[in-house]
Amino acid sequence: MRTPSTLLRCAVAAIAVLAPSAAAQAGPDPGAGNWRMIGLTGPTQIAVPAPGSTGSVDYRAELTAIKASQARLTSKQKKAIEYWSKGGVIRWNEILMGLVAKYNLPPAPTPEDTYPIPDANNPFADPAFPFANPPYAARAYSYVSVAQYDALKAAWYYKYLYGRPAPSTVDPAVRSLIPVNGVPSYPSEDGVMSGVNVAVLSLLFPAAIEEITTKAAEQRQVALLAGKATASDIAAGLALGQAVAAVFVTRARADGMGAAVGTPAQWQALADAATARGEIPWKSMDNPPRPPMLPFFGNVRTWMMTPEELVAERPGPPPSSSSEQMMREVAEVRHQVDNGTRAQLAIANKWADGPSTPTPPGHWNFLAGPYIARANYSEVRAARAYALLNMALHDAAVGCWNTKYFYFNPRPSHLDPDLKTVIGLPNFPSYTSGHSTFSGAAAEVLSYLFPADATFFETQRDEASISRLYGGIHYRSDLEVGMGHGKRIGGYTVRFGQGDGAGAP
Repeated sequence: MRTPSTLLRCAVAAIAVLAPSAAAQAGPDPGAGNWRMIGLTGPTQIAVPAPGSTGSVDYRAELTAIKASQARLTSKQKKAIEYWSKGGVIRWNEILMGLVAKYNLPPAPTPEDTYPIPDANNPFADPAFPFANPPYAARAYSYVSVAQYDALKAAWYYKYLYGRPAPSTVDPAVRSLIPVNGVPSYPSEDGVMSGVNVAVLSLLFPAAIEEITTKAAEQRQVALLAGKATASDIAAGLALGQAVAAVFVTRARADGMGAAVGTPAQWQALADAATARGEIPWKSMDNPPRPPMLPFFGNVRTWMMTPEELVAERPGPPPSSSSEQMMREVAEVRHQVDNGTRAQLAIANKWADGPSTPTPPGHWNFLAGPYIARANYSEVRAARAYALLNMALHDAAVGCWNTKYFYFNPRPSHLDPDLKTVIGLPNFPSYTSGHSTFSGAAAEVLSYLFPADATFFETQRDEASISRLYGGIHYRSDLEVGMGHGKRIGGYTVRFGQGDGAGAP
């Protein structure tokens, strides 16, 4: 079974192997400033003042400072330049996966057999904030990638409006240690990304602020040392990134996440509603029983779907918990657990994605990374790929959790107490499968972005889904209905991408 650190190392290694040289980068996307925004109203919502002349005394002093720094590069600085040369968008996605894995730890019970809830206002307490479970992680991946994408589109608008060339173009004595491929330098995309990511990630992972700000400062320093941008380019980018981040932080504070935990009375009402329908309600199989995981995440604001569309796409009910069909499905799970092959067990473990991993949404980011790197997109187009993927994963999380707690369906091991699961049992209702819903949405988007590799993504989708039956934690109907639901949800993001002005993948 892969540990989270192993998974991330594999992602980095795959990106390094598949990515072409920066000099062979795909087109710089000069029209990206006019691509459709998501959270901003337009590229000029945040004003960026015109830069000073490249012939000014101040600008020449900035060039002199770069040349002086390049003349005394340390080994540590050279290593940092190599690290960020793979692309800021890709590196920040790796950093985010690492943060999710680090904070994906369910709270332990107290001596009184209760479970404390992580407190955003006291993130260093025990338990640490956040518990980066799958829905929380899906939301985090989406906010970081979408905010970064909108900020880079705004940066591209101003880059090509003002047209300030890169330092090495103005002064050949400035070495270009990271090729810029003709992209104007003002405002700096590295400044933009550092500004966005510090603000958004600090909201989502407040206990990791030191780590986050250190990486952002390193990215800005590399842009300067590599001759990619001057100090004024970076300052303008940083200010733009911070301003765009404020828009998304405001959205996040009001998107419904604060009410996703609910109260014991609300949890009991969900169980009572299932009982009133004549069903056996889900219950926690942990000892002591653990509160349900984010039972009202299904009310969190989506990116591509209206509340009415969310309800319209909700699947119909699962087989009744007392029906013959359900008994057959329980028997299938029991037979699978008792007779599974080594290959099936390997698949169950490959897709377990439990505590201390980047979660199922992170697993799909891990799969996407090498394809995005191999395409060698401009930074703004790479950000688009991650934004489309993670908006679909977020919406899939909302849609799936809305379904899970609407029906409050029991797990197989609840209906068959002798069933011993192969992998960890998640602490939320069974119908529908989160892995299947996430994977249906992710494969739909990635197949749109990389149509030549659609078969691979579909194969991974199917494997992720069936892994939950192999692991003994889901019925077949959970898988089949969840996959279809995720595919439909992913379709909303694909249709957005088809009309966002970025052109064919």
